[in-house]
Amino acid sequence: MTAPIRFPRFFVTSPAPCPYLPGKSERKVFTELRGESADELNEALGRIGFRRSQTVAYRPSCLDCQACVSVRVVADEFKPSSSQKRTMKANDDLVVSECRPWATDEQYELLRKYLAHRHPGGGMAEMDESDFADMVEHTPVSSYVVEYREPGVGSEPGRLVGACLTDIQGDGLSMIYSFYDPEIEDRAGLGNFIILDHIRRAGAHGLPYVYLGYWVEGSDRMQYKVRYRPLERLTRGGWERMPEFEQKRLIAAATRPREQRDSEPLPAKDGSQREYKLAD
Repeated sequence: MTAPIRFPRFFVTSPAPCPYLPGKSERKVFTELRGESADELNEALGRIGFRRSQTVAYRPSCLDCQACVSVRVVADEFKPSSSQKRTMKANDDLVVSECRPWATDEQYELLRKYLAHRHPGGGMAEMDESDFADMVEHTPVSSYVVEYREPGVGSEPGRLVGACLTDIQGDGLSMIYSFYDPEIEDRAGLGNFIILDHIRRAGAHGLPYVYLGYWVEGSDRMQYKVRYRPLERLTRGGWERMPEFEQKRLIAAATRPREQRDSEPLPAKDGSQREYKLAD
């Protein structure tokens, strides 16, 4: 009998400056996702801390740091906080649609606005239409783009204000890349709403988890992920629930007034595949 998944070949990137912790360098181990078993391989790797970027699955493999920790929300036990309830109420008029992974001009223009406001000078700032299409469409696994629109008029669709490229796994939804309009003053918390909607969406489909990627303690810009409870993190012993007292402490630190936190631009999220060089 042949194995359903051929054991993949793994590669390691060259060290590069860490985008989250000053003075640190990052290195990643990665493999290619392809063939009929790409979904199964992606899901298996996702459960041990890998993330997908187009046709590559990767995870940190830094020599002197283990700050990047995979986290996931337990969707069927999630209970929104008071502020999260307000965010859901403020945006519950949005029209949410699951779309095939096909890039559109409207999505790209929204991404450009998001990057200019949230990640100026970041690694994705120079992404052109072709790069964006590659990010969305080069997927060997089951995925879709979730669009968030304001109510339309008649048969005309409303303005696109948010989107998320999402992988569908057997045990949950993996949020690969989300972006939104950061300039709409009367829709505060759009980024949080997209996460909240994915938690609701996972629960409605009987999926136990929503994968949020990596949480980096010590990086102020990554602390929003600890606001979703209950939260599990990947340890050497497997997935473990973050203790409530610890999560409360982290949430208190993450919700300090904005002027008390670092005001530098957020590091760019991983959305391109340029750093991954596959050997022939």
